[in-house]
Amino acid sequence: MAACIFCRIIKGEIPCFKLFESDKTLAFLDINPLSKGHALVIPKFHGEKLTDIPDDSLAELLPVAKKLALATGAEDYNILQNNGKIAHQVVEHVHFHMIPKPNEVEGLGIGWPMKETDMGALKKLLEEVKSNM
Repeated sequence: MAACIFCRIIKGEIPCFKLFESDKTLAFLDINPLSKGHALVIPKFHGEKLTDIPDDSLAELLPVAKKLALATGAEDYNILQNNGKIAHQVVEHVHFHMIPKPNEVEGLGIGWPMKETDMGALKKLLEEVKSNM
């Protein structure tokens, strides 16, 4: 996609701090990091959401994120992937963040607003999702 910043990085039109590259995957340092070592891992196949990417283009993404976590020496870290604007996706090209969490201040800060569970409704949801798989 011509206007996609990540597609332009893949094509070499925009420089990046490249950490890893193969025929299907590119990883580079985030230029607006949440912490030292914050990196992005992207498929070279353009798709906005995870469900838009063929499985063979997804195969390397988590292994590369794992290698980056090990390479940075991050003891604690987040692997984050957002899908859609209201889910906090800014660039409309699938990407995984590997964000080291060296302390309480640096890295990703999130809230987790848990809700009480209705076990009957959860069982119904289980059957619904399983039937759609």
